[in-house]
Amino acid sequence: MAIIQSFSQFASKYFAIIVVFISIIAFYQPDMFVWIAPYIMILLGIIMFGMGLTLRLQDFVLVAKKPIPVIVGVAAQYVVMPLGAFGLAILFDLPPELAAGLVLVGACPGGTASNVMVYLAKGNLPLSVAMTSISTLLAPIMTPLILLILAGQWLPVDPATMFMSIVQVIIIPIALGIFIRKLLPKTVEKTTEALPLVSIVAIIAIVAAVVGVNQENLASSGLILFAAVMLHNLLGLLMGYLIAKAVGLDESKRRAISIEVGMQNSGLGASLAMAHFSPIAALPSAIFSVWHNISGPFLASFWSRRPTKGGQDVL
Repeated sequence: MAIIQSFSQFASKYFAIIVVFISIIAFYQPDMFVWIAPYIMILLGIIMFGMGLTLRLQDFVLVAKKPIPVIVGVAAQYVVMPLGAFGLAILFDLPPELAAGLVLVGACPGGTASNVMVYLAKGNLPLSVAMTSISTLLAPIMTPLILLILAGQWLPVDPATMFMSIVQVIIIPIALGIFIRKLLPKTVEKTTEALPLVSIVAIIAIVAAVVGVNQENLASSGLILFAAVMLHNLLGLLMGYLIAKAVGLDESKRRAISIEVGMQNSGLGASLAMAHFSPIAALPSAIFSVWHNISGPFLASFWSRRPTKGGQDVL
């Protein structure tokens, strides 16, 4: 277990470098990774199952006691990122599949790595966990609805089918993880040290598969798409902070909401794009996965050197 923990800590610390390195390999040697594409949904289910194993009833009790910061954060998540993606898709005049893919990643819930970034940034960790949990549970309704409204002009959207996909790949694995944690708490506690490593390997595999499948598309539209994705992520980080500040939340909550809004569950975006649209529509999610794992740690490192009066133990 000590060896697994060491590997997990190493992979978490250098995740951004690893995912960039593997993405470059996938671009130049796509055949090494394209075989993973049919298993993307399964990989995401594994990630969500791991998330369920880490959730506690206390996470939801805190929301009930102090709901305002969570409501503000989740509302920002599902307003700023989809509208930002829509505006950028029009601004950059992206092809229909890429435009829909950018809106798709914007309509996804918060990413699982955001909690670690908030902790390192001295943000409000309970708020971060609550936002990730609530936005994820709302995803079966919010993600298809937002796509239908904003991306329906580019690609046909079947909200009912997408709803079922999200339930299968997110809600059921999370519920199963919560149930097993409740049933076998001691066993789960012993295995939690390996969970980050499992999630990291799964995310890297998803990104590598999408990059490999889209090698030619990435080569032809890479620079424009990279610019759109980078601005999308930075817009989320900035607007999340400013909205939290505007409603009077303290610095620790501003940092948590900023990171939560800016970091998306890009694995879900890639999975849904591959299942319901086309491989090229998964490209924005793959690039987002690479970029937000660079910008997130950078911002967390910047904030970690600046104290905040807000605590991390309460919402």
